[in-house]
Amino acid sequence: MAPRPDVPSIAWDATEFEQLRVERRGAALVVSLHRPERLNAFTPRMGDELLSVLDAADADDEVRAVIITGSGRGFCAGADLGSPADLGFGGTRFAYPDPDTHRDLGGLVSLRLFEALKPVIVAFNGPAVGAGITMMLAADIRLASNEAKFGFVFARRGIVLEAASSWFLPRVVGISRAMEWVSTGRIFDADEACAAGLVRSVHEPDALLPAALALAEEIAAATAPVSVALNRQMLWRMLGAGHPREAHLLDSRTLAERGASPDAREGVTAFLEKRPPSFSDRVSTDLPASFRRTG
Repeated sequence: MAPRPDVPSIAWDATEFEQLRVERRGAALVVSLHRPERLNAFTPRMGDELLSVLDAADADDEVRAVIITGSGRGFCAGADLGSPADLGFGGTRFAYPDPDTHRDLGGLVSLRLFEALKPVIVAFNGPAVGAGITMMLAADIRLASNEAKFGFVFARRGIVLEAASSWFLPRVVGISRAMEWVSTGRIFDADEACAAGLVRSVHEPDALLPAALALAEEIAAATAPVSVALNRQMLWRMLGAGHPREAHLLDSRTLAERGASPDAREGVTAFLEKRPPSFSDRVSTDLPASFRRTG
């Protein structure tokens, strides 16, 4: 699809954001939550900036994967409770949101991640609690430092799950483990998160970002960008399908469309000729219409 006119043009090596740091590292876009003095606690400004950077990453064909990590010793300490007026609930000094119209910003970030066209890798460099973990459940691959800790602490604060995590969390780790973590609100370590499938692997702090970058480079080195985008969307969409026939119909239509593409010819030819492929189709222009973002 053509880039949307409202998607910002970002010079990735420049400082374009107040609460993020963004850097191109090879084929990867490394996005660091950047409020280290507050353990990168989540704010409305940070949420808006994440939405902008995800839009711009999808529109940039040179970006093959997005890596999200944190600045300093934390990943994200959840919503910034030091700025309660930003939260919109919990006290008498500010208005409660209207339950019929309120949309939590963490949920908008999760839904935007769900719709992403590039693989999203999260490198949890430190504590990730509340919104710091729930927003990242829609990412594709999660890695953690052995110094990372996690917590779904909402019941201990008198509130409930947000960021669409009631949909994502049981699909990631199963309903029983999800209920245990959510009901107790306890903090748990990276090894427990890995054993449950919340994260893919645990690393020494200095090895965490290199491991994430290596995954991004593996994706970029040998795969077709459009095929990766389509596979990502097919997997996520089918998590909510009611019958495998829905997957069969989606697979069949998409396979027929891609089978006629230059990428398919190149992929087979490169395999037979025992050489690396050189794929020409681009996410910005060559996605089937049914997978294009419209808003």
